[in-house]
Amino acid sequence: MMHIYADNAATTKMSPEAIAAMLPYFDQEYGNPSSLHSVGQRANQALQDARSRIARQLGCQPQEILFTSGGSEADNQAILSAARLGERKGKKHIISTAFEHHAVLHTLKKLEKEGFAVTLLDVHENGLVTPQQVEDAIREDTCLVSIMYANNEIGTIQPVEAIGEICRRRGVLFHTDAVQAAGHLSIDVVKQNIDLLALSAHKFHGPKGIGVLYARRGVPLINLIEGGAQERGKRGGTENIPAIMGMAAALEQACGNMDAVNTKLIPLRDRLIQGLSQIPHSILNGDAQSRLPGNVNFCFEGIEGEALLLLLDDKGVYASSGSACTSGSLDPSHVLLAIGRPHEIAHGSLRLSLSQETTQEEVDYIIEAVSDTVAYLRSISPVWRDLLEGKQNFVIQ
Repeated sequence: MMHIYADNAATTKMSPEAIAAMLPYFDQEYGNPSSLHSVGQRANQALQDARSRIARQLGCQPQEILFTSGGSEADNQAILSAARLGERKGKKHIISTAFEHHAVLHTLKKLEKEGFAVTLLDVHENGLVTPQQVEDAIREDTCLVSIMYANNEIGTIQPVEAIGEICRRRGVLFHTDAVQAAGHLSIDVVKQNIDLLALSAHKFHGPKGIGVLYARRGVPLINLIEGGAQERGKRGGTENIPAIMGMAAALEQACGNMDAVNTKLIPLRDRLIQGLSQIPHSILNGDAQSRLPGNVNFCFEGIEGEALLLLLDDKGVYASSGSACTSGSLDPSHVLLAIGRPHEIAHGSLRLSLSQETTQEEVDYIIEAVSDTVAYLRSISPVWRDLLEGKQNFVIQ
């Protein structure tokens, strides 16, 4: 039996280069970068070097990079900062989409309770929003547009450059959650007119618990964590130098190898899509082309995603589902509901996310394992029997 990790959208295996970059800062250069002595100043030099290296990959200035604990913290600080700035100017309207990560959606709900108006744009069935939707939604009191670069579940890539151009022309800040995009898609915050951006190292073969908030120079930030003068006084707490060094190395490697990796991944992704499309009454979630190179997300009618995951695990395929089990009750993915999938279809979803280590042999094994497992689950499903007998109508043709 093969063992295939196909859940890279959840987290990636750390690269040897990232691990090697971290090791010296555990037991050799272990100083506090805020200390004035030479040991601390060597750590500070490493910190500033990593900041510059990451800035180069994003097309920004080092002073525009703020280190955080990950994408969720960066998203929170970006949105709350833009909201407070807007509030001071009498602007309390925010535009986002219905299928953002919960780090964004829950922050927006918090702001709604404080009197902010939030417009969540509808997402088309192909998993995309259009620049025109954004243009039409902007009002005189709009202070922020927050639209993710690439969706974490269905992998669709949004037209961030066009959206950024509209926001810049209309004088509205533009924030993008780029957690799934960084290291996999090109980012140039200047060209793309991005004011605020979040990323997380463990999505591109770096360590967990470290991320970046890019904030364009001139965009004031509020503090989520009070403390010392670290990170220009905008994020208290001693910087995690080992993790930062691992993140810098991982991002450089990911960006440097991006074209070669994507050239390999896209045919594998398409082979997987083609293979799973042969399963009767199945449907790809999200646009077939405008999607992350390694992302495949399907719904299969007549099954539950959790059962599919558990049986695939027994076959050595480690994936994830668009549905989650919370407090004992099934809750379909808000992303799939946003693109128009009915509840009963959204429950039968599967997300497979590949990496540069994935092989064609593994893709073929996944296709066989999923096909066999879906067939088995349907054979014991009373819902599937009702569908076959015409007591219910198929949703997916």
